[in-house]
Amino acid sequence: MPISESNIRKVVPYVPGEQPQTDNKVKLNTNENPYPPAPGVIKAMRDISEDKLRLYPDPTMSGLVDALAEFYEVSPDQVFVGVGSDDVLAMCFLTFFNSGKPILFPNITYSFYKVWAELYKIPYRTPALAEDFRINPEDYRAENGGVIFPNPNAPTGRYESLDVVEDMIRSNPDVPVIVDEAYIDFAEPGSSALPLLAKYDNLVVTRTFSKSRSMAGMRIGFAIASPYLIKCLNDVKYSFNSYTLNLPSIICGIEAVRDKAYFERRLNEIKTTRNRAADEFRKLGFVFADSSANFIFVRHPERSAKEIFDFLRARNVFVRYLGLEGAEEYLRVTIGTDEEMGCLFKWLREFLQTE
Repeated sequence: MPISESNIRKVVPYVPGEQPQTDNKVKLNTNENPYPPAPGVIKAMRDISEDKLRLYPDPTMSGLVDALAEFYEVSPDQVFVGVGSDDVLAMCFLTFFNSGKPILFPNITYSFYKVWAELYKIPYRTPALAEDFRINPEDYRAENGGVIFPNPNAPTGRYESLDVVEDMIRSNPDVPVIVDEAYIDFAEPGSSALPLLAKYDNLVVTRTFSKSRSMAGMRIGFAIASPYLIKCLNDVKYSFNSYTLNLPSIICGIEAVRDKAYFERRLNEIKTTRNRAADEFRKLGFVFADSSANFIFVRHPERSAKEIFDFLRARNVFVRYLGLEGAEEYLRVTIGTDEEMGCLFKWLREFLQTE
């Protein structure tokens, strides 16, 4: 007798970006950093003692927690580390969104939010973004069980000012407000919501090593919040899996945080290339909102996004076609090196010359 489907949890899963295995590709579809990690990361990885690999890693990840606390000028008991920001965010959903009231996040945003909400059976509502992809803070003043949004938003790249962010936190004093800052390092200095932690105990800020620190393959993410909220996260983590982060990730993560000069240099290179790319997109007739991330969300008013995507893919240039409701004709293009962006624009010019 087959197992009853009533015993099986079913959800529509998140679909990650394509990871093409072809050679000579230009990969601009998953917002990875085009530059290598800091030199100290590579050295640390090579120097890991083989004897250490047979032992469990430190479950508290104290070395990495301390390095992050020092870098962001908070106390270690305000830092939670997980296996990429997806793990951190999933733990946040599991820990904080249990009131039975709907949580709120934008209708065009990181699509994993909806997956986690459905996986954990959390009711949710998705207020619509404005036509320019801006959040309307008034939409987040209704009774709710929590708020989450990325800043800058993904996939739009839109950055909301700290005034808007603070309005949303202040308007929801009795529920957690999670600001997903996966891309904040590509915004202007002083853009982060971290300083608001001193004023609001309901704020959780999440970050990742995958984008600005060039370590997507290492899977390191973290949250910064009040000591009480971090304790709650750790209680759930230790009830789920004590050894979440592997030893190489902990060791290499510490080295990545230590090299601030390299970190800032690579950020500036990506921002410069992003500005050049924006100029090129405008010359080709694309329209898009200003981006504060390491990607640009673009559409062409006269050509189909799917046609552009297919044309580029056939030439080994990969961008992201999401087909999101309300943004069906947009492509998300990661900022690569100048050489990679040059290849992209070469093929776009050829495409736009065809009928």
